[in-house]
Amino acid sequence: MALETFVPPVPPMPGTRSKPELKLLKAEFGDGYTQTARDGINHMRRTLSLRWEKLLPWQKDEIVGFFEARGGSEAFYYTPSNETNPVKWTCEDWDDTRSNDGMDVTAVLRQSFNLES
Repeated sequence: MALETFVPPVPPMPGTRSKPELKLLKAEFGDGYTQTARDGINHMRRTLSLRWEKLLPWQKDEIVGFFEARGGSEAFYYTPSNETNPVKWTCEDWDDTRSNDGMDVTAVLRQSFNLES
């Protein structure tokens, strides 16, 4: 089954935060010495924090509905701003907030290394 591509109805706000998530094996010794090694070939995973502000109800529903349909476990493609190639992601963490100005959505995407494509 081909993966879906996430194309939000409006781009996220400027200030998208990208942060690596490292998986390391560490052995600490009594004299303060630490030995560290990478845990696997994909030990460095990207995370993106995205935010949409002042959305109309249908825009919020489209974004949140996409994440809900994937259930946090199904990967999808998304191309971050200022990049040309899509990256495979999952999203387990999102929320929406209602305010007087509209609706806001935040989401954290984690790079996926699973085999589905």
